[in-house]
Formats: sequence, structure tokens, C-alpha cells
Amino acid sequence: MHLVMFTKDKQPRAGVIDGDDIVDINANDRSLPPSLKGILEANALSRVKKIIKSKKHRTSRSRAKLLPPISNPGLLLSVGMNYHEHLKEMKTPVPEKPAAFTKSVASIVGSGAAIKVPPSNPGMLDWEGELSVVIGKPCHRVKAARALDYVAGYTLVNDVSARDWVAPIFKAQGTMGPIHAWEHNLLGKMFPTFCPMGPCIATRDEIPDPARVRIRTRLNGKVMQDASTDDLVFGVAELIEYYSQFYLFKPGDVITTGSPSGVGFGRTPKVFMKPGDVVEVEVSQIGVLRNPIEA
Repeated sequence: MHLVMFTKDKQPRAGVIDGDDIVDINANDRSLPPSLKGILEANALSRVKKIIKSKKHRTSRSRAKLLPPISNPGLLLSVGMNYHEHLKEMKTPVPEKPAAFTKSVASIVGSGAAIKVPPSNPGMLDWEGELSVVIGKPCHRVKAARALDYVAGYTLVNDVSARDWVAPIFKAQGTMGPIHAWEHNLLGKMFPTFCPMGPCIATRDEIPDPARVRIRTRLNGKVMQDASTDDLVFGVAELIEYYSQFYLFKPGDVITTGSPSGVGFGRTPKVFMKPGDVVEVEVSQIGVLRNPIEA
């Protein structure tokens, strides 16, 4: 299934895609929550399957305004340094264990929404297209062999970054210097609109092997990132095993899996997004996450 959040009568609604239509889930079954997060919390995906072919309460996909599939995850965990080729372009050694940070939930926007250039840091706006995991049930201290059982599905995230503070990381000295430089680098990922998410959640059956997924990012139609998740340093199951040692993941939590090579900062000459540009992240099994850049 492909699950979306969309607006109907100016209200957010959960829907399931059927061909050219979006079927309103709650309108067809009032006992189901009107949000995808609520449906996951209710462990109700099996009930959603029963209404896909309903002839009632349908909206044309072409006319629908999409929202982030999960706008308020309890945890948005962003994994970094997780593609071999990306590590090479950033001149970073391969980590011995996963590295991640919690990204601001307030930065989430949907497909079609504008990425706003922050007036304080307008000059080095970069893209990072990432396959992302949506947790489907409470998950703590699980082994990799069972980790995918806790996945509801997959979506796309563009981990937009103001790269102003990347270079200082490599020049920082002492103990606190690198710590402060790294913190500033992460703050460059927290601005409002810096986490486009969507266009949908593809349920786990749509992507049976997350280690064999092709992901592309385009800027104004030009392919900038083109990679397979077989280049991941740590796969989806390994990430869930590692981080569930510490976190209690809950339904609707999102884990990004890292950016492939091809980011603007890693190019010669460097390329950054600017107002008027359009950035797209695509996985065929999920769709296209498309966002314009605005001042």
C-alpha cells in the first residue's frame, strides 16, 4: 500500500492510494484514526487494506495537496556518514559504529511545500536525499534478524543542510573545538522547512529488501545523486538493532538512513540550491518528493 496525508475541507486526512485516486480512510471507516500516525499506533494497517477498493470518499491524486505522511513523529533520528561513496567525497573515514542525531520535528514539510532559504545562512543550501524508515510498533532492544518486523514502511526525506559550518569541523582544534564545530554543523540542518518528507509511506511489502533500493536526487531536472542502498555502511536492520539498544522506538517514529554521494558540498566546483530551483528525491517504489526553493 501507499499511504498519504492530504488536506480535505482544509483538514488533514489519512488516505490510501488506489490508481489515480486517494481513498479517505477515516471517512470509509469512522473507527479508524484520521492520521497515519494514529493508524500505526492502533496497529490498524490490515484494516486499511479492506477499504482500498471502496468507491466512496475518493479524491483525485492530481488535485490533492499532500502533507508529510508523519508530521509529528515522537522521534526523528537522522543517520549520517552511512554511504561509502559519500564518505569518500566528504573525505571522512568509515565509522566503526553508526552515527546519528535527532533532527527538529518542526523542520518537517510535505512534498510540494517550499524549502525556505534562511536569511542568516543563504549561500550554502545543500540537498541530501535519504531513504527513511517508519516504525510500526514499539521497538526496544531488538536483534537485526527481527528488526524489519518492526518496520511499517518507508518514505523519503531530504535532509536539507546549510553547509556553512562543515569546513570548520576539519580545522577545529582541542577538545571542545570539534564538539562546538559539529554542533554548529547540525544546527545547519534544523531550520524550518529543512526536512521535506513524503510523498507517501510505502508499506514494507512494497520494498521487501531495503538493501536493494535505487535512490536519485535531481536539481532542476539534473541528476545529482544516483545510488543504491547496497552502498550503505550500516543497513536498515543494523541501524534498528544498534539504536534500539538506547531508544524505545514507537509507531510513527522515523529513521533516515543517510545520504548517498553527490551532495553539492562534495562537488568541484561546489553547487548549492537557490531560490527558483526545484529539488526532487525519487525511489520508484515510493514516488517523488518534490520541493521548490524560495527566499
